[in-house]
Amino acid sequence: MESPPVPGPDTLQRWLLDMAVIRRVEELAQGAYQQRKIRGFLHLYIGQEAVAVGSHAALRKDDVVVTAYRDHGIALARGVSARAVMAELYGRSTGVCKGLGGSMHMASAEHHIYGGYGIVGGHVPLGAGAALAFQYRGESRISLTFFGDGASNQGAFFEALALAQLWKLPAIFVCENNRYAMGTSVERSSYLTDMSRRGDGVGMVRWQFEAYDPVVVYENIAKAAEHARSGAGPVILDAQCYRYRGHSMSDPGKYRSAEEVAEYRKRDPLLLTADRLLAAGVSQERIDAILAEADAIATESVSFADASPEPEARELYDHTYVEGT
Repeated sequence: MESPPVPGPDTLQRWLLDMAVIRRVEELAQGAYQQRKIRGFLHLYIGQEAVAVGSHAALRKDDVVVTAYRDHGIALARGVSARAVMAELYGRSTGVCKGLGGSMHMASAEHHIYGGYGIVGGHVPLGAGAALAFQYRGESRISLTFFGDGASNQGAFFEALALAQLWKLPAIFVCENNRYAMGTSVERSSYLTDMSRRGDGVGMVRWQFEAYDPVVVYENIAKAAEHARSGAGPVILDAQCYRYRGHSMSDPGKYRSAEEVAEYRKRDPLLLTADRLLAAGVSQERIDAILAEADAIATESVSFADASPEPEARELYDHTYVEGT
């Protein structure tokens, strides 16, 4: 396989903006949740931005992405606007799912992201199903399914891997291995800590990589995408990453030390990308301007969500039943 082209300074600046928007949207969503403007569950993506942005850069626009409930960052990386994401978090009619899905159910047919699912591991067969559709129709498209280290212990996950490998589906399965699932370290919940090795039992191509730098993520996903799109079969990857916040807003994260979190913050995707830009001759002033632009986009999304109406009660059953039945 040929190595993908190395992204230049212009591309890196765009990636930094995308990751910074994800970061600020998540930070502002945390504040809105604490003000009870966002209800229900909220699982923040802070720290994992490189996975979403680097992966998206390696895909085609019509490739399909399926993910679990830590989905805001992935929706933003796929091109869903900060306005539409924040309004969905607020449960407003201007949200990407018209306020009917909320935090755990981001989806957009326009952007080929089909969930956002709350059932741990239950969404992985859907990624295999999308890949089966592409194969059946003879389309040069692939599916990429994100899941966490906790989901890699679920039965539906293994069933999806078995069929994907048997039928050589054009699929990539990416474990965003942030090491703690809901709050139990991967070392305490699994004999294997490299979740790509789950593919060994079905003979699937697999490898593990560190996913703190979006360039490294891009290179690895591009390699997997080339393999899957060629008809050679699926790939399973373990993307080593780290979330800086708890599992959800109700999790204080006391199962890990402040020293551990501080150590992983040295690998912050935004800092690593800024360092790459500085090394390429981009000024600190330009980097600061990118971060300010991201803050403005995220801040405006909150104003938009605040001013947006709630869905009408008469729409309660829309998109639930087929019209005319």
